[in-house]
Amino acid sequence: MRPERVKVFSTVLLKTLTDAVLSYCLIFTLFLLSLMLLCGGETQCNKDGLLQGQKIDSPLSEIGIQQSEAAGQYLRDVKFTNVFVSDMKRAKQTAEIIARNNRTCPDIELVADPSLKERSFGIAEGGRVIEMKNMAKAAGQPLPEFTPPEGETMEQVKVRIKGFLKTMFHRIANEHQDKIQDGGTSLADETDRAQAGLPDDGVLNVPVHALVVGHGAYMSIAMKYFFEDLKCPMPHGLDPSQRYSICPNTGMCRFLITLKCNNVDPALSDVKCVFINRRDHN
Repeated sequence: MRPERVKVFSTVLLKTLTDAVLSYCLIFTLFLLSLMLLCGGETQCNKDGLLQGQKIDSPLSEIGIQQSEAAGQYLRDVKFTNVFVSDMKRAKQTAEIIARNNRTCPDIELVADPSLKERSFGIAEGGRVIEMKNMAKAAGQPLPEFTPPEGETMEQVKVRIKGFLKTMFHRIANEHQDKIQDGGTSLADETDRAQAGLPDDGVLNVPVHALVVGHGAYMSIAMKYFFEDLKCPMPHGLDPSQRYSICPNTGMCRFLITLKCNNVDPALSDVKCVFINRRDHN
């Protein structure tokens, strides 16, 4: 081959390879977001020790309203970009109060999603919590793993959790395509910083903040999914036994998530926990 043709061929090959690399970088991008899971406020059923599940759609009690107001004040300067909420009254009321208190996004859309409903406790719903504890004891099972007749198993709830996360990731990636991670901040950068009990712990440089308002038993199973199935590491200094404790009313859990986005669907690339069951605002 003549030298001039070799030179042209080399130039064309180099351009082709460069275009391919650039195309790959455009197709696969990393997207960093903060996910806060928050348990709804107290209801009268909570106060009376009754199981609500899905059949009993209770509103917040006066204490529950106060808890939600306190949570809203605590989070008032956190600029949430997305809010998702269970379609049950107690969760929707909690989300509405938090959004109303927020100084950066008071008119943000609250996306109600039935896949965030509380776990169904079947025939135990409406009865006392102690009665379900006795049922679990009689069956020789730990309470969180026990499924009353006609209730949801933990695995069934996990299916709902995975479905919700997939839908949420897709929606967020589509809505915030301009907020691609520039590589300057990693999950380790944020989660390794000492936590000071502040509302923005772990998210100072994170561009997208999603708030998800749900329910205690659902969130407990979500914690198992994050820590066991997704192998999320524990936050520094946290007692491992706290991972699966029931989240208190308006308790908060925060995770930092990296998505690998392409032309099909965003996929989970990495997940780190900042804190769980925080209740500094109460």
